[in-house]
Amino acid sequence: MNTTTNTDTLLQADALEVAYGGIRAVKGASFEVRQGELVTLIGANGAGKTSTLKAITGLQPVAGGELRYLGRPVRGQGAWDLVRQGLVMVPEGRGTFTRMSIAENLLMGAYTRRDADGIAEDTERVYALFPRLKERRHQLAGTMSGGEQQMLAMGRALMSRPRLLLLDEPSMGLSPIMVDRIFQVIETIHREGVTILLVEQNASRALQLADRGYVMESGVVTMSGDGAALLGDARVREAYLGG
Repeated sequence: MNTTTNTDTLLQADALEVAYGGIRAVKGASFEVRQGELVTLIGANGAGKTSTLKAITGLQPVAGGELRYLGRPVRGQGAWDLVRQGLVMVPEGRGTFTRMSIAENLLMGAYTRRDADGIAEDTERVYALFPRLKERRHQLAGTMSGGEQQMLAMGRALMSRPRLLLLDEPSMGLSPIMVDRIFQVIETIHREGVTILLVEQNASRALQLADRGYVMESGVVTMSGDGAALLGDARVREAYLGG
Protein backbone atom coordinates (compact mmCIF):
# COMPACT_ATOMS: atom_id res chain seq x y z
CA MET A 1 0.00 0.00 0.00
CA ASN A 2 1.36 3.43 -0.92
CA THR A 3 0.18 6.56 0.81
CA THR A 4 -0.49 9.71 -1.18
CA THR A 5 0.88 13.05 -0.12
CA ASN A 6 -1.67 15.53 1.20
CA THR A 7 -1.00 19.14 2.11
CA ASP A 8 -2.59 18.45 5.51
CA THR A 9 -0.43 15.39 6.17
CA LEU A 10 1.63 15.70 9.35
CA LEU A 11 3.11 12.21 9.31
CA GLN A 12 3.67 9.86 6.40
CA ALA A 13 5.23 6.42 6.36
CA ASP A 14 5.97 4.63 3.08
CA ALA A 15 7.26 1.05 3.28
CA LEU A 16 8.71 1.76 6.74
CA GLU A 17 11.11 -0.82 8.14
CA VAL A 18 12.40 -1.01 11.71
CA ALA A 19 14.95 -3.60 12.80
CA TYR A 20 16.70 -4.76 15.95
CA GLY A 21 19.91 -6.36 14.79
CA GLY A 22 18.87 -8.96 12.23
CA ILE A 23 15.25 -9.02 13.35
CA ARG A 24 12.81 -6.87 11.40
CA ALA A 25 10.00 -5.72 13.67
CA VAL A 26 8.35 -3.55 11.00
CA LYS A 27 8.46 -4.89 7.45
CA GLY A 28 7.23 -2.24 5.08
CA ALA A 29 4.37 -0.43 6.81
CA SER A 30 2.64 2.48 5.06
CA PHE A 31 0.22 4.91 6.68
CA GLU A 32 -0.42 8.60 7.25
CA VAL A 33 -1.83 10.97 9.84
CA ARG A 34 -3.43 14.22 8.70
CA GLN A 35 -3.85 17.47 10.59
CA GLY A 36 -6.72 17.28 13.09
CA GLU A 37 -7.25 13.53 12.88
CA LEU A 38 -7.33 10.87 15.56
CA VAL A 39 -5.79 7.79 13.93
CA THR A 40 -5.44 4.46 15.70
CA LEU A 41 -3.02 1.62 15.04
CA ILE A 42 -4.28 -1.73 16.33
CA GLY A 43 -2.86 -5.23 16.28
CA ALA A 44 -1.78 -8.12 18.46
CA ASN A 45 1.21 -8.00 20.79
CA GLY A 46 4.40 -8.18 18.75
CA ALA A 47 2.78 -6.76 15.62
CA GLY A 48 5.30 -3.88 15.48
CA LYS A 49 3.16 -1.04 16.81
CA THR A 50 5.52 0.21 19.54
CA SER A 51 8.51 -0.18 17.23
CA THR A 52 6.70 2.04 14.75
CA LEU A 53 6.15 4.73 17.38
CA LYS A 54 9.80 4.56 18.44
CA ALA A 55 10.90 5.09 14.85
CA ILE A 56 8.51 8.04 14.46
CA THR A 57 9.95 9.73 17.55
CA GLY A 58 13.58 9.10 16.68
CA LEU A 59 14.13 6.57 19.47
CA GLN A 60 14.78 3.72 17.02
CA PRO A 61 16.52 4.14 13.65
CA VAL A 62 14.55 3.80 10.43
CA ALA A 63 16.02 0.72 8.74
CA GLY A 64 14.28 1.16 5.41
CA GLY A 65 11.52 2.95 3.57
CA GLU A 66 10.55 6.54 4.21
CA LEU A 67 9.16 8.29 7.28
CA ARG A 68 8.36 11.99 7.12
CA TYR A 69 7.05 14.46 9.69
CA LEU A 70 5.96 17.90 8.43
CA GLY A 71 7.33 16.85 5.04
CA ARG A 72 10.85 16.27 6.33
CA PRO A 73 12.56 12.90 6.82
CA VAL A 74 12.63 11.72 10.41
CA ARG A 75 15.80 9.78 9.71
CA GLY A 76 18.78 11.71 11.06
CA GLN A 77 16.79 13.90 13.44
CA GLY A 78 17.19 13.46 17.19
CA ALA A 79 14.22 12.84 19.46
CA TRP A 80 14.79 16.27 21.06
CA ASP A 81 14.59 17.98 17.65
CA LEU A 82 11.28 16.28 16.93
CA VAL A 83 9.86 17.34 20.31
CA ARG A 84 10.73 20.95 19.49
CA GLN A 85 8.74 20.51 16.27
CA GLY A 86 5.70 19.33 18.21
CA LEU A 87 6.07 15.55 17.86
CA VAL A 88 5.53 14.15 21.36
CA MET A 89 4.93 10.63 22.70
CA VAL A 90 3.42 9.28 25.90
CA PRO A 91 5.29 5.97 26.13
CA GLU A 92 3.98 2.63 27.25
CA GLY A 93 4.81 2.37 30.95
CA ARG A 94 4.34 6.15 31.40
CA GLY A 95 7.99 7.03 32.10
CA THR A 96 7.30 9.53 34.86
CA PHE A 97 10.15 10.97 36.95
CA THR A 98 9.34 9.07 40.12
CA ARG A 99 11.46 11.18 42.50
CA MET A 100 10.02 14.45 41.27
CA SER A 101 6.70 15.94 42.29
CA ILE A 102 3.72 16.13 39.97
CA ALA A 103 4.33 19.84 39.44
CA GLU A 104 8.01 19.23 38.63
CA ASN A 105 7.09 16.48 36.15
CA LEU A 106 4.76 18.87 34.34
CA LEU A 107 7.48 21.50 34.11
CA MET A 108 9.79 18.88 32.56
CA GLY A 109 7.24 18.59 29.76
CA ALA A 110 7.79 22.27 28.99
CA TYR A 111 11.59 22.12 28.96
CA THR A 112 11.84 23.33 25.35
CA ARG A 113 9.74 26.42 26.09
CA ARG A 114 10.65 29.85 27.50
CA ASP A 115 7.20 31.47 27.66
CA ALA A 116 6.54 31.59 31.39
CA ASP A 117 3.00 32.90 31.04
CA GLY A 118 2.09 30.24 28.51
CA ILE A 119 3.58 27.51 30.69
CA ALA A 120 1.52 28.70 33.66
CA GLU A 121 -1.60 28.77 31.49
CA ASP A 122 -0.99 25.24 30.20
CA THR A 123 -0.33 23.96 33.72
CA GLU A 124 -3.79 25.15 34.74
CA ARG A 125 -5.25 23.54 31.62
CA VAL A 126 -3.70 20.20 32.60
CA TYR A 127 -5.03 20.58 36.14
CA ALA A 128 -8.49 21.26 34.70
CA LEU A 129 -8.28 18.05 32.68
CA PHE A 130 -6.93 16.08 35.64
CA PRO A 131 -8.14 17.65 38.91
CA ARG A 132 -6.48 14.88 40.89
CA LEU A 133 -3.08 16.10 39.73
CA LYS A 134 -3.76 19.55 41.12
CA GLU A 135 -4.89 18.12 44.45
CA ARG A 136 -1.63 16.18 44.72
CA ARG A 137 0.73 18.49 42.84
CA HIS A 138 3.38 18.34 45.59
CA GLN A 139 3.27 14.53 45.84
CA LEU A 140 6.14 12.46 44.42
CA ALA A 141 5.15 10.81 41.15
CA GLY A 142 6.51 7.44 42.29
CA THR A 143 3.94 7.25 45.09
CA MET A 144 0.95 7.54 42.72
CA SER A 145 -1.23 4.77 41.35
CA GLY A 146 -0.79 3.53 37.79
CA GLY A 147 -3.83 5.47 36.63
CA GLU A 148 -2.61 8.67 38.25
CA GLN A 149 0.80 8.23 36.65
CA GLN A 150 -0.89 7.80 33.26
CA MET A 151 -2.73 11.07 33.83
CA LEU A 152 0.59 12.70 34.71
CA ALA A 153 2.35 11.32 31.64
CA MET A 154 -0.40 12.67 29.39
CA GLY A 155 -0.38 16.01 31.19
CA ARG A 156 3.39 16.28 30.86
CA ALA A 157 3.13 15.65 27.11
CA LEU A 158 0.48 18.34 26.73
CA MET A 159 2.83 20.84 28.40
CA SER A 160 4.98 20.76 25.26
CA ARG A 161 1.99 21.90 23.16
CA PRO A 162 2.17 18.93 20.79
CA ARG A 163 1.24 19.27 17.16
CA LEU A 164 1.10 15.47 16.91
CA LEU A 165 0.60 13.44 20.09
CA LEU A 166 1.52 9.74 20.07
CA LEU A 167 -0.11 7.58 22.76
CA ASP A 168 1.29 4.08 23.33
CA GLU A 169 -1.16 1.80 25.17
CA PRO A 170 -2.59 4.49 27.48
CA SER A 171 -5.18 2.15 29.06
CA MET A 172 -2.85 -0.77 29.77
CA GLY A 173 -3.17 -2.12 33.33
CA LEU A 174 -5.77 0.42 34.42
CA SER A 175 -9.08 -0.14 36.18
CA PRO A 176 -12.28 0.16 34.09
CA ILE A 177 -13.13 3.47 35.76
CA MET A 178 -9.68 4.87 34.99
CA VAL A 179 -9.86 3.57 31.42
CA ASP A 180 -13.09 5.52 30.96
CA ARG A 181 -11.42 8.66 32.32
CA ILE A 182 -8.38 8.32 30.07
CA PHE A 183 -10.53 7.87 26.96
CA GLN A 184 -12.65 10.87 27.94
CA VAL A 185 -9.50 12.99 28.10
CA ILE A 186 -8.25 11.65 24.75
CA GLU A 187 -11.57 12.61 23.20
CA THR A 188 -11.44 16.06 24.82
CA ILE A 189 -7.92 16.96 23.70
CA HIS A 190 -8.66 15.72 20.19
CA ARG A 191 -11.81 17.86 20.08
CA GLU A 192 -9.67 20.82 21.16
CA GLY A 193 -7.53 20.38 18.05
CA VAL A 194 -4.66 18.06 18.97
CA THR A 195 -3.82 15.52 16.25
CA ILE A 196 -3.38 12.04 17.77
CA LEU A 197 -1.87 8.71 16.75
CA LEU A 198 -3.14 6.13 19.22
CA VAL A 199 -1.74 2.63 19.75
CA GLU A 200 -4.18 0.83 21.99
CA GLN A 201 -4.86 -2.75 23.12
CA ASN A 202 -8.55 -1.92 23.63
CA ALA A 203 -9.32 -1.96 19.91
CA SER A 204 -13.03 -1.40 20.37
CA ARG A 205 -12.62 1.82 22.38
CA ALA A 206 -9.88 3.05 20.06
CA LEU A 207 -11.93 2.52 16.89
CA GLN A 208 -14.99 4.17 18.45
CA LEU A 209 -12.94 7.37 18.84
CA ALA A 210 -10.83 7.17 15.70
CA ASP A 211 -11.41 9.02 12.45
CA ARG A 212 -9.34 6.34 10.73
CA GLY A 213 -7.54 3.17 11.72
CA TYR A 214 -4.83 0.82 10.53
CA VAL A 215 -4.46 -2.87 11.41
CA MET A 216 -0.89 -4.10 11.78
CA GLU A 217 0.05 -7.77 11.63
CA SER A 218 3.60 -9.10 11.82
CA GLY A 219 5.11 -5.73 11.00
CA VAL A 220 2.88 -4.99 8.01
CA VAL A 221 -0.28 -2.85 7.69
CA THR A 222 -2.91 -5.29 6.39
CA MET A 223 -6.11 -3.21 6.63
CA SER A 224 -7.09 0.43 6.83
CA GLY A 225 -10.27 2.45 6.81
CA ASP A 226 -12.60 4.71 8.77
CA GLY A 227 -12.81 3.84 12.44
CA ALA A 228 -16.50 2.98 12.19
CA ALA A 229 -15.93 0.78 9.14
CA LEU A 230 -13.15 -1.19 10.81
CA LEU A 231 -15.24 -1.50 13.97
CA GLY A 232 -17.95 -3.21 11.93
CA ASP A 233 -15.61 -5.36 9.82
CA ALA A 234 -16.11 -9.07 10.50
CA ARG A 235 -12.38 -9.84 10.24
CA VAL A 236 -11.46 -7.12 12.72
CA ARG A 237 -14.24 -8.16 15.09
CA GLU A 238 -13.14 -11.79 15.04
CA ALA A 239 -9.43 -11.04 15.50
CA TYR A 240 -9.49 -8.11 17.95
CA LEU A 241 -12.98 -7.53 19.30
CA GLY A 242 -13.97 -10.98 20.52
CA GLY A 243 -16.14 -11.97 17.54
